[in-house]
Amino acid sequence: MRRSVPLIPTIIVILAVLVMIALGMWQLERRHEKEAMLALAAANPARPAVAFPALPPVPPEILFRPSSVHCLRVVGWQAEAGRARDGSMGYRHIAQCATGAEGPGVLVALGVGQRPDERPRWNGGQVAGWISEEPDHRALLTRIGGHALPLRPMLIAREAPAGLKPLAPPSVQDVPNNHLAYAVQWFFFAAVAVAIYLLALRRRNKPPADSP
Repeated sequence: MRRSVPLIPTIIVILAVLVMIALGMWQLERRHEKEAMLALAAANPARPAVAFPALPPVPPEILFRPSSVHCLRVVGWQAEAGRARDGSMGYRHIAQCATGAEGPGVLVALGVGQRPDERPRWNGGQVAGWISEEPDHRALLTRIGGHALPLRPMLIAREAPAGLKPLAPPSVQDVPNNHLAYAVQWFFFAAVAVAIYLLALRRRNKPPADSP
């Protein structure tokens, strides 16, 4: 019996595998870019202060640079896992601040507390600290595909209000560099797609069992 390979399904699988490989290679390129960005950011905390960026993304040149903002009023709070300056862990309290009648406002990480539901006794004012980025809650597949929205800038306060511990200064160790893992995932997906299709072809072309 002549064995055949279906043309259209084969083309679709080949194109899908090529796309996955291309995404994996792109993630490897992103990895090298991220490493260069982190090397630049590592020295930024000791550099002179700069103006706080109004909109995302945060350029690598100013990530972790000293800066300051003026919070007119607090319009909301959020709590995330965080580390205090003394090394203890807790909940990092982030104030969502209005900075004027219009505009995007600003996020300020004020300090670390022991409970996620506590509300710091702070209503706004001038805050000095370091430029960082908001916590990353973007979907994994969105980040892998490179279609996620950029993270908003956030100020890490140098000092904490009463009732909270000061936050640990920003460090490149806190910035994930997962591009190698993403690349491996795409290559794995491509290998799985090829294996599944080869198994499907083998089953399709398997000679029928002889009837008794």
